Amino acid sequence: MAINRLFGISSKSLGVYQKALAVTSNNIANSSNPDYSRQRVIFGSSPAEYQTRIAFGSGVTIDDVRRVKNQITDNQIWKYNQSNSSSSKHSQILSSVESLFQEPSEYGLSNILNSFFNSWNKLSVNPTSVPVRMNVLQSAQKLSNKINTLYNGMLQVKSDTKAEAGDVVKTLNSTLSELQEVNKQIYSIGVNVKAPNTLLDTRDKLINELSKYANINVTYEKDNTVNVSVGGLFAVDRLNRTEFKVNENSAGQLNIQTSDGATNMSLTGGSLNAITTVYNQDIPDYLKQLDTVTNTIYNQVNSLHSKGYTITNPQQTGINFFSSYSDGKLVINKDIVNNVNNIAVSSDGSEGNNDIALQIASLKDTKLINGLTVLQSYSNLVSQVGNDKKTSDEKTQTTQLVLNQLQNQKAATSGVSIDEEMINVLKYQRAYDASAKLIKVADEILQTLLQMV
Repeated sequence: MAINRLFGISSKSLGVYQKALAVTSNNIANSSNPDYSRQRVIFGSSPAEYQTRIAFGSGVTIDDVRRVKNQITDNQIWKYNQSNSSSSKHSQILSSVESLFQEPSEYGLSNILNSFFNSWNKLSVNPTSVPVRMNVLQSAQKLSNKINTLYNGMLQVKSDTKAEAGDVVKTLNSTLSELQEVNKQIYSIGVNVKAPNTLLDTRDKLINELSKYANINVTYEKDNTVNVSVGGLFAVDRLNRTEFKVNENSAGQLNIQTSDGATNMSLTGGSLNAITTVYNQDIPDYLKQLDTVTNTIYNQVNSLHSKGYTITNPQQTGINFFSSYSDGKLVINKDIVNNVNNIAVSSDGSEGNNDIALQIASLKDTKLINGLTVLQSYSNLVSQVGNDKKTSDEKTQTTQLVLNQLQNQKAATSGVSIDEEMINVLKYQRAYDASAKLIKVADEILQTLLQMV
C-alpha cells in the first residue's frame, strides 16, 4: 500500500506542477498586455490519510490561481482617468477655437480693427478722395468677413462637438453592453470556478474605458459581477442595462440622457463632461463677447455716420454705414458698397469738413464696453480663450503625472516580471523532475519486491 501511495503522490505532483508551469507560461505570454493581471499559483496540501492514529500526507494540490491585484490602485486610476480625459478633451476643443482667432497676426481681428479705424483717420485727411474712400470700404469688408469667419468657425466647432458627443455616447452604450455580457459570463462560470481571471481582466478593462467617457461609480457583488453608474445614473449590472442618447433642449443646452429622455446625466468628468461644457458654456460665452464687440462697432459707427453728409449730388444725411448685424453677419449698407461717395464725412455738409471721420476714427480709443475700448474688449476675449486652454493644459499635465505614477504602481503589483516568471519556471521544472524521479524510485522498489517473490 505504501508503494501505491508513493505512486499516487508522485503522479499528482506531476499534474500539479505541470499546471503551475502552464500558469507561468501564460504570464510570460501576456507580459506585454497592459490589461493583464499577473496570476499566482497558490499551493496547498492534499487531505491527509489516517491509519492507526497516524496521519500520512497525500501530496500537493493547487488551492487557487489568484490575480495579483491592488483594487485601490485601480479605483484611483479610474478616478484620475475621468479628470484627465475631461481636461484633455477640453484643451483639444479649445485649441480648435484658439486657432480661429489667428492672434497675433496680420490676419487677426485686432489688426483688421486697427486698419478699419485707421482708414477713417486717413479719410479725415482727404475727405473727397475716392481711393481713400475705397480703402474705408475695403477695410470694412475685411472686418465684416473676419467677424463672420470667427462666428461661423465657433459655430462649426460647436456643431462638431455635438457630433462627437453622439459618437462617444454610441461607444459608451457599446461598452456597457459588453460589460453586461461579461457580467453574465462571470456569474455563470463563477458557479464552478473560484475566480475566472481572464473575464475579470476584461471586466476591469471595460470599466477603465468607461471612466474615460464620464464620471462613474462601481460597486462589486460577491459573485464578482459589478454594478456601474455613469453620470450619476444607473448604467449596468448583470441583469439590466441603460441606453443613453444625446439631446439638445429648447434652450440650446446639450444633455446626455436616458433613451426615454426621462433623466439627464450629471457630468463631472470624462470626455462627455468637456464636450457639454464647451457646447453649453464656453462657446456661447465667446460668441456673446464677440457679439458685444460687433454690436458696439455697429451702433457707434452708425450713430456717428448717420449724422454726417455724403458728397453726392444732392447731399444726403441720415445714412447708416452698416445696414444690419445678426449671427455674425455685419452687413455694409448697399448704397455705400455701390457708391463710396455715400460715405459721410462732413458734419455740416461743407466741403473739406472731416468731423465725422475723426469721430469714427476716435472710437478706437474710446472706452465703450464696461470701461474698455473695443480693441481691449476683443483682446480680453482672445485672452480668455487662451487662459481657458492653458488651465486645461495644466490640469491635463498634472493628472497625467498622477496617472503615470498610478500606472507604475499597478505595473509593479500586477505586471509580469519576466525574471520572476523564469525563476518560477525553473522552480516548477525542478519540482516536476523530482516527482518523475519519485515515480522511478517507486518503480524500482516495486521491481525489487516482485523479484523477491
